[in-house]
Amino acid sequence: MAGALGLNHFLLLSLIIFSLGMVCVLTRRNAIGILMGVELILNSANINYLAFAFYGGGKYDGQIFAIFVIMLAAAEAVIGLAVVLAIYQNFRTIDVDATETLSG
Repeated sequence: MAGALGLNHFLLLSLIIFSLGMVCVLTRRNAIGILMGVELILNSANINYLAFAFYGGGKYDGQIFAIFVIMLAAAEAVIGLAVVLAIYQNFRTIDVDATETLSG
């Protein structure tokens, strides 16, 4: 299967996923939608790591970095959802524009 798919195919897939993540981050006002966009961006980085590791000599560096990014994304999701929950408890909305009223 890897013979039919080249490095360019994986890079194109990663570019598409990264672009969708950036669109989510830049256009959503909902905090959960923004977190989903960040997760898409991190997943596109994982695809790049794994593609370059596979086509760049078969070393395990890309796989190690991908596992590290997955752990980082899990921690980011937990902390991000905790912040969203705290914002919801204070403002009764998860709209990120509501945080403009925070002061000192």
